[in-house]
Amino acid sequence: MKSIRNHLSLVIALLSILFSIQTFVVVQRAIEAYQKNLSKNYSIVVVSKKNMNKKSIIAIDSMILEAKELSADNVIKRLNTGISSKNIELLKLTLPRFYKLKLSIYPTPKQIEQLTKKLLSNSSIIKVENFSKNHNTVYKLLLLFKNVIFVFAIVVFTVTILLIFKELRIWQFNHSERMNVMGLFGSPTWLRSAVLFRLAIVDALIASFLAFLLFSYLSTQSFILNEFTNIGITIIIFDKLQDSLVFFGTSLFLSVMLATLIVLGHKEEV
Repeated sequence: MKSIRNHLSLVIALLSILFSIQTFVVVQRAIEAYQKNLSKNYSIVVVSKKNMNKKSIIAIDSMILEAKELSADNVIKRLNTGISSKNIELLKLTLPRFYKLKLSIYPTPKQIEQLTKKLLSNSSIIKVENFSKNHNTVYKLLLLFKNVIFVFAIVVFTVTILLIFKELRIWQFNHSERMNVMGLFGSPTWLRSAVLFRLAIVDALIASFLAFLLFSYLSTQSFILNEFTNIGITIIIFDKLQDSLVFFGTSLFLSVMLATLIVLGHKEEV
């Protein structure tokens, strides 16, 4: 019963680490998906004193994905208070050209500043509206949220590692007598430690399997999916192949590390 309780403690500790890692992965995927969504809706307006070739605008910077000329008709309609058709045509000729630029990524504030300078360095461009104030606010909120989740994951990871080291001491105490007896009979170190590594691998498998069941269940829950739908994104909460390999690799590494530390820290009693 005591052995089962010790194993359960290690399994729960490993499961906590796997949960914190997967939570951080899900948040990271959500932020990346949201940034892609923002990049589709974010645009820069460029004012040019003459007609510009769209390809020449795109060539200014690799971040520019698309350049679309905005029609002056909407502006003229707002100003039209009985202007004759002839004067409207003349007004169209005197108005500057407006272009709406779509970017391939959701840029950082520094990238926006650099892009604006590049655009203004073109002799034809007289003004750039990059909506930097709203952009910077949204970007800083995303960055803050990402950092908070990262700190949370580090705290959980650190606390769980301390729990694992506690289990290390318990395992070392429980198995020291058996290892000493085997050492007296001339058993090699690998043979005396075989049971520890076997138990470590079993605990890693159990923790990985429980994490697989937990996130397989959570990934199908409508209340979680609806939360992402409400903010306009769709992500993979749990990739059964890729994430499962991460689960197993992480738990196996930590468990084997635990067993290795026990073996290295074990001192033969004379």
